[in-house]
Amino acid sequence: MQTLTLNYSERIPDILHETRKQFEKEAKMAMAVKLYENNRLPSGIASQLVGLDRISFLLQLANYNVPITGINSDDLNQDIENA
Repeated sequence: MQTLTLNYSERIPDILHETRKQFEKEAKMAMAVKLYENNRLPSGIASQLVGLDRISFLLQLANYNVPITGINSDDLNQDIENA
């Protein structure tokens, strides 16, 4: 497994009222969520980035306003009409 190093100001966790560990965990989650949201990684691989099982990762997506599936309501309605 590869390691990613991120340089950040030591003030950032304080500004966010978080510990360094909390901030780093949140930053990793934000990266994984964005890669999933942009269809760059499947949920199983994105979940591995943050050390979660796939279901737990998918359940966390709501905290980032990211739907579990990439289908929007218009596409869903069209699929229902065509069924």
